[in-house]
Amino acid sequence: MTDLGLRYSRYVNGVAKKHAEVSNAMFNMETVDWITNGVHPTTWVSSGMRKLYNKHIPGWELDPGRLVQALTIPKEEVWAAHQASKLRLFARVMETNGIQLDPDILTLGFARRAATYKRADLILTDVERLKKIAGKNKVQFIFAGKSHPKDDGGKRLLQRIRQASKQLKDSVTIVFIDNYNMEIASLLTQGVDVWLNNPIRPREASGTSGMKCAMNGIMNFSVLDGWWIEGWIEDVTGWAIGPAPSDAETQNANERTYDEQNDALDLYEKLEKKIIPTYYENHDKWVDMMRHTIALDASFFNTHRVVHEYASKAYSIDFRGM
Repeated sequence: MTDLGLRYSRYVNGVAKKHAEVSNAMFNMETVDWITNGVHPTTWVSSGMRKLYNKHIPGWELDPGRLVQALTIPKEEVWAAHQASKLRLFARVMETNGIQLDPDILTLGFARRAATYKRADLILTDVERLKKIAGKNKVQFIFAGKSHPKDDGGKRLLQRIRQASKQLKDSVTIVFIDNYNMEIASLLTQGVDVWLNNPIRPREASGTSGMKCAMNGIMNFSVLDGWWIEGWIEDVTGWAIGPAPSDAETQNANERTYDEQNDALDLYEKLEKKIIPTYYENHDKWVDMMRHTIALDASFFNTHRVVHEYASKAYSIDFRGM
């Protein structure tokens, strides 16, 4: 049925440029186009950031492309709005988990469907290395997610995260929030400092959680797959994990072509030598990266642009007279 649909559809698209490339390779085609996903801005932006955008970028709600003007927002106002969101998230953690988190500590978030290819436990590949990096209260982690009831691999993944949070409690703060839903997703994508994403390349069609973070000026720390290939500028909108996508990965999308140890090593290296030093030693650059994330990623990866692209490319609606 997939082949039938692909061969006889007037228009076929993937949900990211890389997704289209992988699809063309998988089905031996050259006609799969792409319309990269986006998220609904006013659904996912925090109340503090919304007020900030209303003040400095009037009209952004109807035209999120105007968020390119975010570079003009005073840095101290961006940071104040972010810290307010961080405190709301930490209040929820205290309420549900009984754990008091420090808002001055770098906080990484990971929350999504618990599928094994998303590798929620990659950060635990070398526990001793993690303890050395995160020691002395340098980093804290918040996890959330749900697995399909019949996905035993996903369930084991969540169990490992929960066990690690207990076993490492004296050296690394790891919090797992139960009963993942849209409310918790909102708090996380508005309140963490960095969004962690490390799926197996090239299996992530697009991904959208990182786009929600971008709406709130939160940088991504992600494998170069899905939408992040298009949104990533190293040390500007965030950081990459592992190597750039290769033609070999595209041609062998159904095979294990990745190197998990190297991905984990790069994750630790950049966390220790790039992300932590910037957060604690170069606050000005950190907040500037937040503004660039809004200006370059939030202004593009939104549903307003997506609908326009579907209308003009997939449905052939002429906007010239509108």
